[in-house]
Amino acid sequence: MLRIRLSRYGHRHNPWYRIVVADSKARRDGKFIEKIGFYNPRMNPKVLEINLERFKYWVNKGAQPTETVKKLIQRYQEKLLKK
Repeated sequence: MLRIRLSRYGHRHNPWYRIVVADSKARRDGKFIEKIGFYNPRMNPKVLEINLERFKYWVNKGAQPTETVKKLIQRYQEKLLKK
């Protein structure tokens, strides 16, 4: 099963995340199929960039977004659609 999830990068106490499509059995920061976005919670305001076309493509192919990714997209959907 494919999952759309966050993959953690950065240093200790200074994380940033990639939004990736990966196999559900792969490690959190391990092998992924495609990078579709970026999230940085440490900036003010928080930065979320995601390719909605690729997100929709992978969801249509059966990929399941994690709860965190769902919440991020719902929270920032208005901002993302304006771009």
